[in-house]
Amino acid sequence: MTPPLPTTPGTAPRAVVRLREIAPRLTFQAHRAPTDLKIELVQRLVRAGLRDFELSSFVRPDLVPGLADAAEVFGAVRAVPGLTLGCCIGNERGLRAAADAGADSATFLLSADDAFARANIGRSTTESLVELERLAAVAADLGIALGSYVIFAWGGPTGPARGPAELEPLARRLVDIGVTEWVLADSVGYAAPPQIRELIEAAARHVPLGSLTVQVHDNRGLGVANVLELAALGVGTIDVSLAGSGGHPAMPGQRGGGVCTEDAAQALELAGYDTGTDLAALVDTANWLEREGVPGLGFVRHVGAVPEAAQAPAALTFTWQTKTATHESEHAQ
Repeated sequence: MTPPLPTTPGTAPRAVVRLREIAPRLTFQAHRAPTDLKIELVQRLVRAGLRDFELSSFVRPDLVPGLADAAEVFGAVRAVPGLTLGCCIGNERGLRAAADAGADSATFLLSADDAFARANIGRSTTESLVELERLAAVAADLGIALGSYVIFAWGGPTGPARGPAELEPLARRLVDIGVTEWVLADSVGYAAPPQIRELIEAAARHVPLGSLTVQVHDNRGLGVANVLELAALGVGTIDVSLAGSGGHPAMPGQRGGGVCTEDAAQALELAGYDTGTDLAALVDTANWLEREGVPGLGFVRHVGAVPEAAQAPAALTFTWQTKTATHESEHAQ
């Protein structure tokens, strides 16, 4: 967990939760948009207080045309001071492109589900681990940090749930390779807080909690609850996606967005954590993104934030709809 911020005398420090915004990658891999819009999204999110981004993916443009401009987006955003910019890669070409673009880190797309691994990047999980070991040496030469996803860490996309027993061989292999920065993804929202805790505790036996990023998806309505559990555990970074947006380009029609940034930020702040974000600015940005044609989910932006004590309550409009016609009693003779 990031050290608490300094506070004024007489007030308790609030633990800081590090949120990583993944909408610039997750949203636009499924919804094509102009490069300028992607750059403006990041600029708006920075003004809302976010500093850590998964900005894009360096993958085949014929398969993921929505991210074909990854290098251009990095070129524009790279100049903004104080940001941490990551990306996804699936092979050496992507890794080299990420390094050339100035990415701080690249995360390899490793799937715990063998069938998805073959469909997504054309290699089995075992073959992917062999490739990752080779890429670790390349990354060291390039001077770029290399991490690994564990997609479907909690199970799915069609099979049963996974737990520590299934993670254990992958965890040992990743440590043997020397890759200790992991993104554990509940990619289809199987886990509730007890399953989140169980797997994180198992992962923490191999790498420090600070090396873990966790990405939960809200397919089954458990995302915000899981975010609160991750904060309580002290996980290093939690992935969020503005307005719950996103999807997989090869799986149209399926819910693939991450847990909603603005909903997660409000829940964390109400639970006493410091996210460093401006909730009103996040809501404004989510609404702007939808007006630009990108579908989104979420609750806060539709019903409003929980009012603060100093705020006057909104006026309540309460009107009964009554019938005007006169009806004879059913017991009339």
